[in-house]
Formats: sequence, structure tokens, C-alpha cells
Amino acid sequence: MSATYAAFTENEHRHRLALAREMLGRNGIDCCVSVAPEHLYYFAGYDSWVSVNSPQALIFMVDGGEPTLIVRDVDLALPRETSWVTDVRTYHLFSEDVPALVASIAREKGFRGGRIAIETQSYALPYSQGQALAWALAPAELVDGTEMLGAMRLVKSPQEMTYLRSAARFAELGLDAARKTLRPGITELDLAAAVEAAMRKAGSDYWSIPTELASGPRTAGGHATPRDRVIESGDLVHLEFAGVARRYHATAVHTLAVGQPSRRAREIYDLARASLAAGIAAARPGVRVGEVEEASLAPLRRAGLEGAALMRFGYGIGVAYPPIWLEPLQISRGFDQVLEPGMVFVLHAYIQLLEEGLGIIQGGTYALTETGIEMLVGGGDVELEVV
Repeated sequence: MSATYAAFTENEHRHRLALAREMLGRNGIDCCVSVAPEHLYYFAGYDSWVSVNSPQALIFMVDGGEPTLIVRDVDLALPRETSWVTDVRTYHLFSEDVPALVASIAREKGFRGGRIAIETQSYALPYSQGQALAWALAPAELVDGTEMLGAMRLVKSPQEMTYLRSAARFAELGLDAARKTLRPGITELDLAAAVEAAMRKAGSDYWSIPTELASGPRTAGGHATPRDRVIESGDLVHLEFAGVARRYHATAVHTLAVGQPSRRAREIYDLARASLAAGIAAARPGVRVGEVEEASLAPLRRAGLEGAALMRFGYGIGVAYPPIWLEPLQISRGFDQVLEPGMVFVLHAYIQLLEEGLGIIQGGTYALTETGIEMLVGGGDVELEVV
């Protein structure tokens, strides 16, 4: 049976799985029990958000053999829509022991002890489930595979870039809707509705993080979501939202002004813009991520506002399911990852002045190529846009 809604060919998924086996083998892993929905999608093609409330897993041995996908019985139709995996097992929620099922399948595949990779940092693995799996798989050693598997997704294939560009087009339509809709007298919820409707009407899939939107004194909340606050003339409004194509996310980040903002607001915006530009200039193949954030902070340090830059400068983005769209690439001090061509990431400069009720966020989604950096969508390095 063919997967009607598959986003990739079976060959591409099998190639990814073969690379995962090589990587896990180099790290002394014997078996993998993958529970993160982004990895079930990336390796098995299985598109489903329900890991948040129903255990799901992809089980495979590192030395070969066909993988097995475990899903809840009520969801059996879903892997048939998108996955190439033919061995799909089901369970009935609350009446069957999922960890015991996982352990029995691992033993069926020949696992007799050793090391098992599992994404212990995934929200899809609550503590109680992880503990039950550890008991069921004992005496196996459970090893955190979150970053090992996640690192494989950082450099995008040509087909992945096609989806990311489609996602960026959806997000650009959301930005256009914001520009056309924003005016004094509407609420933040009105503005969010216009942004989201424009993306959905164009064909965007659902996004993994709620639309972040704040106006006026609420802009000092970095992850604020829209409320029924009425937007006033002179307000700044900042937005962060994603367009989504085949689960690939492209995030638009932009600050707008409704009418003429205060001199202080313009001053802080210009500093954020300078910070963004400095970080973008430093983002090149072969550069360590900490150096990029350090460069972004230089303009703020000169102005005495380094302490107001509370967010990391950037993070990887691609396949995602609720409640997050971040990949394990952290463009921040304290990390030693190196940027490579084919990576896609969100870069943003954020300045928060809580006591002044003022916050600026500016940036977008960028792709790194052999020759430089390309903005896919976002406000980017531009003068303050007044509508």
C-alpha cells in the first residue's frame, strides 16, 4: 500500500535510517527506541502530533533489519497515510502495557542487552514513561539519543529546502496581512487572527508554537501571546510566528510601529537592528556558534545594554511538532557547534527593558549556503517599519 501523503520517498527515509545506524554504531549503541515525533517523521515518514498524549515509538536495531513502528490502535490509519514502514504494531490505551510491548519487540529483533538510544529530553517521554521503559528493558543501559539523532536533521536536503521555502512564503503572507491589518483601535487578537488566517488560506499546516504577539507596554514580554488589548497610536508591535509546509517551519520575526513611536523606541530599535546585523555578518560556514552571538552583542555592549539581551541569538529550525519548533542547534555562547552550509536557523536580536515597558525583537529565518547567508522570511535588517 502506497503512502498517499508521504512528503519524501522511501529511499530518502531509508538513507536517513542507514546514516542513523552508522552514527549510533560509532557511539556504541545496539538498539534505538525513538519516541520524539520529529524523528518518527524524519526516519519513518510518520506524521502525527499525538505523542503528546499517546506513546509512539520507532524501534530498530543498529546492525540492520526492518524497523517497527508502535502507535495507538485508534491511530492505525495515520501511518498508512504517510509512512513507508510496513511493520506497524498497535496497543489499546490504558489496557495494554506499552513499555512491555517495546521491550518484547526489541527482544524479537535480537536485542539481548547493551545500550539503547532514546530521546530522554523529549516532551514525548514523561518521567513515568521513561522509568517504566527502563524497567521493561533492564538490564539494558538507556542512553540519551536526543542530540545524536537531532544533529542529523541540521543540514537540509534539497527536498527539505523546497518545503522550507514554501513555509517561508506562507509566513511572508502572514507578515503582509499584519501590515495591511495593523492600525490603532484593533486588538492584538484581531491582528493575530488576520495573520493566521492568511497563512491557513494559503495552505500552511498548523504551527508548533502559538503566534507570539505583543503591543505597547506588553512588548517587554518576550514570549507574549496576543490578548484583547487595544492597539494605540505610537505603539510598537512585535510578532513571531511560523509558516509550515509538510511540518517544516519558517519563522517570521518583526517589530512594527503603529504611527510615530517615541524617540526612545526608535533608539532601542536601532540598537536591536545593529545587533542583528552584527550577528548576521558573523554567521558563516566554519564559524562557531558562540562567536556569532558574541558578535551580535558588541553593539549592545558599547551602549551599556548587553544585560538587556535576554534571548539566545538563534537556534536551528526545520521539522517540528507541538509544543516547540526548535532543533538542537543553539546559536549561543556556551556551545561549540560549528555552522555548516545547508543549515537553516532563526536569528533574532531581542532587547527587553522591563521597567520601561519596552521590548524589541527583530530577525527571521535564514539559510546558510557555501557563499553566505540567505534570509528566507522575516523583518530582517531594515529601518523601523511604520504603518
